[in-house]
Formats: sequence, structure tokens, C-alpha cells
Amino acid sequence: MRPSAQGAPEAGAAAQVRAPAQPRAADVDRTGNADRARTRGAEPVATARGEHTHGELPPPRPRPLVQRSSVRGQILDALRTALVTGELRPGEVYSGPALGERFGVSATPVREAMQQLALEGAVEVVPNRGFRVVERGDRELAELAEVRALIEVPVWLRLARTVPAERWAELRPLAEAAVRAASAGCPATYAEADRAFHRAVLALAGNDQLVHIAGDLHRRAQWPPAGIPAARGRADLIADAHQHTALLDALIAGDQELVRTLVGEHFTGAR
Repeated sequence: MRPSAQGAPEAGAAAQVRAPAQPRAADVDRTGNADRARTRGAEPVATARGEHTHGELPPPRPRPLVQRSSVRGQILDALRTALVTGELRPGEVYSGPALGERFGVSATPVREAMQQLALEGAVEVVPNRGFRVVERGDRELAELAEVRALIEVPVWLRLARTVPAERWAELRPLAEAAVRAASAGCPATYAEADRAFHRAVLALAGNDQLVHIAGDLHRRAQWPPAGIPAARGRADLIADAHQHTALLDALIAGDQELVRTLVGEHFTGAR
């Protein structure tokens, strides 16, 4: 089109000056914000048309993973206690819903905790029924005691030669806590205090894998065998706890021969 008499520019040129290029449909973000269009210097479609644009949606609420994990952990601790005390009897089958009702939770965290116990060898899965508590005999306990001795005794003897007396003295509160737990006569409380003391001793070696493996063996050794309604009696617990204090006294005194004797006695048939 030719210029008019007034010298006005062509209509096509006027359109290019007066209105910026509109973004293509492919450039417009699905949310209506036209983010990619902005990078080309163009106005968002919704803004150019006077349409209302919404701000960004608030971030989704986090799933309660921590809470669920906490529930599962609490159920796992409760089931481990029930194993030590004999409340969960060897050979018996327990269903997730029934245990969930007992603990006041759904069956899901119970099943998850039971799966962990199955990995640890405490229970076995019974399809369509639940979980059976593994029946363990004296032979298995003797084998566990032997393996624990093979792993822990050399470490104790090495630490007796290398760890200073003041470091051993720092373990006194744990040994005393074990004595109190044994005197209370609660097998589950003592089992936890017993593991805590052994874990602290082995931690002095600076080997995390050692602590983990020995702790797993120790926990398995604390489950009562078939035919015994609970773990060791109060007298046995007290005797075991006093072995801890006697060992600690010998370690602080640096009496290597006495340490060797006491360690050997402590791990003979250790539970």
C-alpha cells in the first residue's frame, strides 16, 4: 500500500510499531505465565488481554515420613522387648492386624517392623497368616556365643593394652546403669543396658562395622530359646552385670592377666 496524501506510513508498518509481537502458543507456559515468551521480550498473553493471573501454587505439604518412621521404630522397639521378655513366644504365629490392635496402630507399621525382625532372624514369614517367632535351641545360643567370643575377645584384649585408664573410667556410668537394670529384674531393660556397655567398649576400637556386626549378634543372643518363657532370671542378670564392673576395674588397673580371665568367663555361654 502506498503512503496517503498526509504522508502516513503503511498500515503494516504501523502495526509493527504499535503492538509487540505476540508469543506463539508453544511459547506460552501451561500455567498461563508465558515464562518462555518473556525471554523473547513479549508480554504474557494473559497480561496483554487483561486476564487475571494466579501466583505460584504453595509447595505441597511434606508427607509424614518422619512420623511414620517414628511409629515403625517404636513398634520395632516394642516387638524386640516382647521377644526378650518372652511375651512373643517361640513357635507362635502373630498377625499384623492383631498386633496392630494390641499396640493401637494400623497393621502397616507392624508389618514393616516384622519384616525387619525377619531380616534379623527373629521371625519368619508365614504366607497369609503373619509371622512366626523362630524357635531357637541351646545349640544356636552356643554358636552365637562362640562367634561373639571370636569377634569381641581379641578386641577387648587389644584395647586393654592400648586404651588409657581415664578412658575406661568414662564407661563407669554405663556399667552402673547395667547393675541397676539387672537389680530391677526387667530382662528388656537389662538387655538394652548390656548392649550399651558392650557397644561403648567396642567403639573405642574406632571400627563402625565391628560395632554394628557385634551389636547384631549380641541382640540375637539375648532372645530366649524355645521352652523358656523369658530371658535369664534376676540373679543371672545381676551376676552378668557385676562382671561388667569387675572387668572395668581390671581395665582401669591395667591388670592384663585378670582382664584375660574375666573376658574369657564373660563370653563363655554369653547371652
